Amino acid sequence: MNIEYSCKTFQALSLQELYDVMVLRQAVFVVEQNCPYLDADGQDQVSHHLMGWLAGELVAYVRILPKGTTYESYPAIGRVITGQTIRGKGKGMELMQQAIAISEQLYPHQAIKLSAQAHLQRFYSSLGFVVVGEGYLEDGIPHIAMIREAASLVE
Repeated sequence: MNIEYSCKTFQALSLQELYDVMVLRQAVFVVEQNCPYLDADGQDQVSHHLMGWLAGELVAYVRILPKGTTYESYPAIGRVITGQTIRGKGKGMELMQQAIAISEQLYPHQAIKLSAQAHLQRFYSSLGFVVVGEGYLEDGIPHIAMIREAASLVE
């Protein structure tokens, strides 16, 4: 199973790509997780959108946000999704490795922050993220803030 990744700014997304992104995000976050929330939060326009395609279907997605958008002092990774068809096959790790590499290219020498669903703490820890602060509820789901130090600071 070879997923093809592409990363685009909001302005570079085709209408079909934007539609596919919104469908996947709503299918997972709103329908599967039964979490009604406003997905169109005004941050997509300044983000980079990492998309994973398999046989023409969007199966993986991450939004990469600049510093000052979600967090004042950090660029961020958010809306991390793998579709049901590829879940449990190690593709979430592959997606996050791609997202981290792109974040480091876009925002060199900067730590990356994310808001992780609490049950995924071990997964994100395996990618070098560490918990900061106390847990909290986001849209009714337990979350934790996690930070991955900049590659230049880790080496």
